[in-house]
Amino acid sequence: MTLKFGTDGVRGVALVELTTSFTTSLGIAAARVIPGERWLLGRDPRESGAALEAALAEGLCAHGATVELLGVVPTPALAFLAAREGCPAAMITASHNRFTDNGVKLFAPGGQKLPDDVEEQIEAALADGAPPVGPSGSVVTRAGAVDDYVRRLETLFPAKALAGVRLTLDCANGAMSEAAPVAFERLGADVTVIHASPDGRNINEGCGATAPGSLATAVVADASEIGIALDGDGDRVIAADHLGRIVDGDHLLALEAVRMRDAGDLADDTVVVTVMSNLGLRLAMQRVGIEVVETAVGDRYVLEALREGGYTLGGEQSGHLIFPRLATTGDGLLAGLRLAQLVRDAGRPLSELAAEVMTALPQVLVNVKVAERHPDVAEELGAEIAAAESSLNGEGRVLVRASGTEPLVRVMVEALTAEQAQQVADDLAAVVQERWA
Repeated sequence: MTLKFGTDGVRGVALVELTTSFTTSLGIAAARVIPGERWLLGRDPRESGAALEAALAEGLCAHGATVELLGVVPTPALAFLAAREGCPAAMITASHNRFTDNGVKLFAPGGQKLPDDVEEQIEAALADGAPPVGPSGSVVTRAGAVDDYVRRLETLFPAKALAGVRLTLDCANGAMSEAAPVAFERLGADVTVIHASPDGRNINEGCGATAPGSLATAVVADASEIGIALDGDGDRVIAADHLGRIVDGDHLLALEAVRMRDAGDLADDTVVVTVMSNLGLRLAMQRVGIEVVETAVGDRYVLEALREGGYTLGGEQSGHLIFPRLATTGDGLLAGLRLAQLVRDAGRPLSELAAEVMTALPQVLVNVKVAERHPDVAEELGAEIAAAESSLNGEGRVLVRASGTEPLVRVMVEALTAEQAQQVADDLAAVVQERWA
C-alpha cells in the first residue's frame, strides 16, 4: 500500500499513485470494515473518475455489497442520500485539486465521515491483503440523485426566497455544474453561470473556490450583487461582493454565527473553527459574545467537535461551512444559498455586512513542496517557530503544519502588516526548503 488516509480521504495522482488495483483493494478493505450491504458511489467529472469508479465498485462487490452508481454528483448530495437511506457511501474526487489528481472519500452509514480509528482499521485491512469473503455483489445504475438533492435544498427555504437577487455563480467546472444553477433559479435568483462546462480536465482550472479571481471580475462585469464560487466536488464556497472583493470562509462563518445567534439557533452561542481561521475571526466573535472552539485542520475534525459538543455551526477559512442540523458534511451550495438569502433579507450589500462583522489581520500562507510528508513538522521546527512568534511581539500568530492531502508544508503567519507577515513566512519557508525540499 502506497497511499494512506489524509485530511479528507485517500488522494494521489490519478492512475499513477491512485491506481485501479489499489482502488479495488481499498473497496474490499472498506467493505470489510464498514457495515452495510448496499453502497452508494458517486464521482466528480475528472477524466479518471469512470475508471476508478469501476475499480472501487469491483472491490465493494467482491465483498458482497450491492453498489448503486449515482454518476457525477456533488459530495454533499452523496452524503445527503447516504444519511437519508442509512447506508455507507464513497465519493471519487480530489476536491479542489487539479484534474490530474483523484481520490476516495468514504462515508459511514448515515453519511458521516469516518473517524481516525475506522480509517486505521481500513489501512490495516489493506495491509493484511486478505481475500474477499462471501458471495459476489452486484452493480446497478441509479438516476435522479442530483434532483433529489436539489429538491431537499428547496425545502430548507421559503418559496422564491432569493427573488430579485442578481448573482454570478462559478461552478468550478465540477460536480455542482448541474445542481447549483438549478437550485438558485428555483429559489428565484437571477443567475449568471460561469465555469459550468466540465470536460474532465478543466475542473478547478483557474476557477472555483480556490481561484475566485475570475468570479470577482465577472461579478463586476455582470453588475451582480453577489458572487458565489464552489469547488470541484461542491463542499466549499467562497464569495465575492459587488465590488469584486473576495469574501472568504472566515467572514462567511462570522456572518452565519451572528445570524444564527440572533435567531436563537446557535447552540451554546458557540462556533467551531480550525487553527487556520484568522485571528480577526476570534476577536470578532469575542466582541459579540460568541465562544470559539478550535480544531485541527480538516472539516471532519470540525464535524467531530460539532457532534461531541452538540454545536450547530462550524467551518474553515477555505470555505467549508457545516450546519449539522441540516447536513452531515460541508455543503457549499447550501452555504451559498443561505448567504444569498442573508444579503437579500438584510437589504444591504455584502461588502458592508462582511466589513461590519469582522476585520481580518493580514495573513500570508506559503506552501513549500517537500520530498516526503513531515506530519511532526511543528515539533521539528519548534525553535524556529518560537523565534518567529517572538518577533511578532504578541501581535500575530505563526502556524506551520504538514498538508493532509499533498507533499507540502504550509507556513501561515498573521501580523499587523502584510509586509511583516510575508517576511516571517518567507524566512520560515526558507528553513523548510533547505531541510526537506
